[in-house]
Amino acid sequence: MLEVYVDGDACPVKDEVFRVAKRHGLRVFVVSQGPLRVPDDERVEAVRVGRGFDAADNWIAERIAVDDIAITADIPLADRCLKRGARVVGPDGREFTDAMIGSALASRELAEQLRAMGELGGGPRPFEPKHRSRFLARLEETIRSVQRSPRPPAAPTSS
Repeated sequence: MLEVYVDGDACPVKDEVFRVAKRHGLRVFVVSQGPLRVPDDERVEAVRVGRGFDAADNWIAERIAVDDIAITADIPLADRCLKRGARVVGPDGREFTDAMIGSALASRELAEQLRAMGELGGGPRPFEPKHRSRFLARLEETIRSVQRSPRPPAAPTSS
């Protein structure tokens, strides 16, 4: 069954994920290092991980499966999820794909180097209402795409 994994510490669209997932009957894991409030719904689970570097990313990347959906703005995490066959949607509605992840990783690396040299300031773009509506459309489209795609047969179990 399709599951949704939310990189929860700084995710501005958690409420939207909860609404869409409820409409589709999907299980949601909201993973964070700190406490988060989630709806009182048996299909929504808040997962609190330790304080280690990339602890939330590691938890998600170790569990996400083919055609599950990750919600994250973290490019290295998006890359790890794509390598496991998952779909990845950014909170701004951007879809991460195998075709673009390499250039996204390279751009991220370049930006980090420029910031370290003092050549680039600031951080990510401000989150705007248009991002929320683009996210909702992309999440809905991604869920429907997964639901329409043929699922591989389950592997036989040995008795």
